[in-house]
Amino acid sequence: MSRKPQTQKMTCLFVMAMTAALQPSAPLLAATAAQTEVATAVSAHVHGEYYCPMHPQERSDKPGRCPICGMFLVKDDAPEASQPDATPPAASVDKDTNAAQDEGKTYSCPMHPEVVSHEPGRCPICGMFLVEQAPNVAQQQLEHAGHKHDASMEQPSAAASTSAINSDAEHEHKLVAQSDSGGSGTIKYVCPMHPQIVSDTPGTCPICGMNLEKVELGGHQDEVQVNVSGAMQQALALKVAKAHHQTMWRYVDTVGEIDYDQSQITHIHSRVSGWVEKLTVTSAGDKIKQGQLLYEIYSPELVNAQDDYLLAADSLKQRGSNSRNSELLRKAQTRLELLGISRDQIKLLEQTGKTRYRVPFYAETDGYVTSLNIRDGMYLQPATEVLSMVDLDKVWVIADVFENEQSWLEVGQPAQVSIPAMGIKDLEGKIDYIYPELDPVTRSLRVRVVLDNPSIKLRPNTLAKVSIFGGANKDALVVPQEALIQTGKDNRVVVKTSDQGFVAKPVTTGMMSRGQVEILTGLNAGDEVVISGQFLLDSEASLKGSLMRMSAAQPQEATDAKNHH
Repeated sequence: MSRKPQTQKMTCLFVMAMTAALQPSAPLLAATAAQTEVATAVSAHVHGEYYCPMHPQERSDKPGRCPICGMFLVKDDAPEASQPDATPPAASVDKDTNAAQDEGKTYSCPMHPEVVSHEPGRCPICGMFLVEQAPNVAQQQLEHAGHKHDASMEQPSAAASTSAINSDAEHEHKLVAQSDSGGSGTIKYVCPMHPQIVSDTPGTCPICGMNLEKVELGGHQDEVQVNVSGAMQQALALKVAKAHHQTMWRYVDTVGEIDYDQSQITHIHSRVSGWVEKLTVTSAGDKIKQGQLLYEIYSPELVNAQDDYLLAADSLKQRGSNSRNSELLRKAQTRLELLGISRDQIKLLEQTGKTRYRVPFYAETDGYVTSLNIRDGMYLQPATEVLSMVDLDKVWVIADVFENEQSWLEVGQPAQVSIPAMGIKDLEGKIDYIYPELDPVTRSLRVRVVLDNPSIKLRPNTLAKVSIFGGANKDALVVPQEALIQTGKDNRVVVKTSDQGFVAKPVTTGMMSRGQVEILTGLNAGDEVVISGQFLLDSEASLKGSLMRMSAAQPQEATDAKNHH
């Protein structure tokens, strides 16, 4: 390309002179169509009639490529396309002749081959100038635009149309849809922006001018090697880790909830009907000690039972000890015990010989009141629950375990419980019970851990973190869990085969624990897998999608294209 300062100065002076000659009375900025045509013709003559569609300032006097983006230079037909209104008769004849020659010509966009026009202009999508197409290629594109062929027919047509843009590009790139021979170890070069552009030799894309990327097709279609330069690897922050053998421990890290030890819950009912005369418990949550008075009750049934006992005791004293009197006394005492009277109260009744009309009832164990259903003066029946209480010296921790980890659990396994809300860490416990069924909603299995709670610090319904330790899986081939690409149907990892080569390989996984995943098949010890970088997220679709579809599906697409033509 020629850019001499002296030539540019001469061009500017010539344009200004011609402008002044054509419109001496008009302002300099208000250029007419004739002035614009003259300026364009002079610029094309001096700098060249070929320009870059993406960088119009890059011009040349012969076909070639843009030094900035690598796109093909196109011919500037502006002087021929726009003529001034006032033209001599000879110019009108030339214009009619050119119009006659333009009949049958077709123009298309280099970036969007589906945009086809019979007149020169700009692409309505990207704004690039339309370039002239060969007659046979134009006919194919018009037929494609009219009938809306599927994607498998569109790709060969686009490759053919772009190869006809420049004959030099046709000789430079030998584009093929896909090699018909399905041999192993073949190497292809593919455009990253236009996967339909496939070549057997290195080069650039005829559509966008980008360098073709090398793709090695291995013996299996699912192993497609992609080359990534070292600079690109640093830009993507790629990191790798080696697959190695180690011992994996079955470790379950889950959450749970503190609950009452249900074996320590006590429900208190009155065994007789009567009225509450005195209640010493005020509300739920009160702490109760063993032997503490709970309530006093008046019950005619209890009064009659006491009278019967005193009568039997007097009869035994007066008539002497015989089997009949002794049996009557024993039955009267048993009746009082069954009605809730303690033996100490029975002895006190025998010593005093007086019936108590307000019979007291005492707590048999320590605990906390969980519910209180009576008040002073209420009438009680045996069906009425007076109160319920629970002992918190021991509590349960109910933890949820994932369904795939249920085979790791056994009764008696050690567990550690932490209560973050209370600052309690690493309480030692054991699995006491494994529930026989899974939750149908959460698909989790419940396990029970028993903890001692002598200081009553663990409160029911508090959330807890539970760590359960299982057995060991020795000599397992493991990789970091972040290297695994899970698609829902299968699992893959990206393996680094060389300094710049990467291959996506399907793997079969086993146990996952503490950030490590066991690899059953698909890898060998020492293989390097990619564990970080945006490449892992974006390459899933490119490796599994475009590269795998290219190696597996394009032979059929090429066959369909041949049949169509």
